[in-house]
Amino acid sequence: MINEPPLEALEEGRLLFARECVFLRGAAKLEDIPATTLPEVAFVGRSNVGKSSLVNALTGRKTLARVSNTPGRTREINFFSLGQRLILADLPGYGYARVSKTQSDQWTELIFAYLRGRPNLRRTVLLIDSRRGPLEHDIEVMGLLDRAAVSYQLVLTKVDKLRTGELEAVAAALAGEAARHGAAHPELVATSAEKGDGIPQLRAVLAALTKWK
Repeated sequence: MINEPPLEALEEGRLLFARECVFLRGAAKLEDIPATTLPEVAFVGRSNVGKSSLVNALTGRKTLARVSNTPGRTREINFFSLGQRLILADLPGYGYARVSKTQSDQWTELIFAYLRGRPNLRRTVLLIDSRRGPLEHDIEVMGLLDRAAVSYQLVLTKVDKLRTGELEAVAAALAGEAARHGAAHPELVATSAEKGDGIPQLRAVLAALTKWK
C-alpha cells in the first residue's frame, strides 16, 4: 500500500481538488480529443469498476461524472478541467461482455490511441475492483500499458466491501502482479468512493503530478 503522504502533500491535494472542476468535452473519436498543454491524468478500468464514482469523490461533487449501474454505458472519453491546473480524463470501461466485439474493439482502439499519443499525460490511474482482484482483462491492459510505456498507478476500489484480512490478501496479489510490469507504479492506493477511504492520499499523489515540467 502507499505510504501515508506528509501533511503538506495532503493539504496540497485537498486544495487542488477543492478548485472548480468543469466538464470540457466528450470524445468518441481521436480527433475530438481537446488540445491542451495542462498535465493530465486518465482513469481506466473494467466496466462498473467505479471510475465515475471515484472522480466524483476526488472532486467532492456527486454528479460531475455520470454514474451508471449499467456496465458499458460510458462510450466516450470525458475530459474535465480541475481549476485549470489538471485535466482529468474518464475513459470508457473495458471487458464488458454484452457489447459487440466491433464496439469493444473500437473503444479499445480509441483508448490506447489516446494513451500512446498524449504527451502531457502524467499518469494513468488503473482501477481494480477489490472484491475481485486483478482479472484477465486487467492483466491484459497492464501489458498493453507496459508496451505503450504509459506509467500507471494501481488503485483498488470499493474497499469498504472487504474485511481487513481480505483487503490485505487482494492487495498482496495485486502487488505481486504489478511487480511483473515495468510501467506499474510500485505503490497501491486502496479507496472507497462511498466511505472516503484513500481519497486524501490519492489526491496528494495526483497533485504532485502537477509539479512536473
